Amino acid sequence: MARLELDDVRKVFTDDDGSDIVAVDDVSVDIADGEFLVLVGPSGCGKSTTLRMIAGLESVSGGDIRLGGRSIVNKKPQNRDIAMVFQSYALYPHMTTRQNMSFGLEESTDLSDEEIAERVENAADLLSIPELLDRKPGELSGGQQQRVALGRAIVREPEVFLMDEPLSNLDAKLRSQMRTELQRIQEDLDTTTVYVTHDQTEAMTMGDRIAVLDGGELQQAGTPLECYHRPANRFVAGFIGEPSMNFFDMDVEGDRLVGDRFEYALTDEQATAVANAGTVTLGIRPEDIAVTVGSEATADNEFPTVVDVVEPMGNENAVYLGFEADPTNPFVATVGGMRQLDADERVVARFPADAIHLFDGATGEALHNRALDEGAEVEPRV
Repeated sequence: MARLELDDVRKVFTDDDGSDIVAVDDVSVDIADGEFLVLVGPSGCGKSTTLRMIAGLESVSGGDIRLGGRSIVNKKPQNRDIAMVFQSYALYPHMTTRQNMSFGLEESTDLSDEEIAERVENAADLLSIPELLDRKPGELSGGQQQRVALGRAIVREPEVFLMDEPLSNLDAKLRSQMRTELQRIQEDLDTTTVYVTHDQTEAMTMGDRIAVLDGGELQQAGTPLECYHRPANRFVAGFIGEPSMNFFDMDVEGDRLVGDRFEYALTDEQATAVANAGTVTLGIRPEDIAVTVGSEATADNEFPTVVDVVEPMGNENAVYLGFEADPTNPFVATVGGMRQLDADERVVARFPADAIHLFDGATGEALHNRALDEGAEVEPRV
């Protein structure tokens, strides 16, 4: 079984002046056999270092990595039964596609020429590149070269695939196409896969689960929708989603939140959740903000605003709104793409009570997450 376990994995580098730099800090993730896990986070968060420790390209400073229940931290990379796909395709320019895909098997296995040829042809069929087997990398497009790099990993039939931002060198349209193809291939092969990206769209669309890292620490591990609707903290809430969640720093005063720009009336449940917090951050996603034409608020949690900028995106428009009390610090709402709003237009923004998130002002920990439909309730997991 290719169950992959990271148990308090830690990586510390020593700087030139002798000081320690903690790149990965006690990360624990249990990856099931056949699961597609995406490690996601900003640059420098430790995701590629974590992947390299799994591969054996970086030593482990602490903790354990187990594959099929057995520790692999002391195994050499070639003995871990793991195949890695890098950001750069790293193809041999003087070799054909067939030779690039078969080279690793020829050097590291006792398979016969016939068995190697069969594996290469099967992988080429899976990747829809059989007609490219006799071409060299210089004759291939970026997407075709990426398929060859994937094929080189697939022919090894490993227990685990590791992928380090393999689509980042492709243009946007091809990257979207390859995301779908990668998911199909992974489902067909049913091989445990760990995929690294800084692109939260890739994480949301590709992973069975995602693990969000920041500053070398695991912030949350869960399904994409868990992390989106039930973020464990403010960082996850802000990182997952495009446009990003809006945040407003507020003081807690009984059953109301009071800020520099507006006051917000809490439900009884929300007031109880924040009762022990002096300050909180109110978060709301752009698509949850209701925007109506007008200049007067008629109910709690409605606020007069002025349209600052409208960004047409086709199926929707991103509308930047400024409070009358602070028009230079806008927040963003999304409305349907057929809806016309103009700069300087006065509108009312409503923050529905069942759509807001509340985070501790000191720690960023989630105190309350938005309501979901019955049967869809999920808890944050760290």
